[in-house]
Amino acid sequence: MNPNLQQIMQLGQQLQAKMAKLQESLDSEKITASSGGGMVTVTVDGKGGVKAVQIDPACVDPRDVEMLEDLVLAAVSEAQAKARAHYEEEMRKATGGLPINLPGMPGLF
Repeated sequence: MNPNLQQIMQLGQQLQAKMAKLQESLDSEKITASSGGGMVTVTVDGKGGVKAVQIDPACVDPRDVEMLEDLVLAAVSEAQAKARAHYEEEMRKATGGLPINLPGMPGLF
């Protein structure tokens, strides 16, 4: 086998191992974001999956459900954006700066 090809294959195997470890660690990450001055807090995992929603009872007003819905949506969106940024940074570290979205390899988000 060509020495260069062998090196490329070894690098591919190392990258695959790093990616598997990264995916595992992302499952256990906890990233939080709040809206409404902390009235709604959302926790997501490193992949952006919602794990918890906390709502301050003071913002529960049956006459203004729309405001609460907006606060929840804002907190979820911010938490997922933080998770996406964290994922992209970890991918850059794991791949040594290689492009994250290689052809045929869709991104996580």
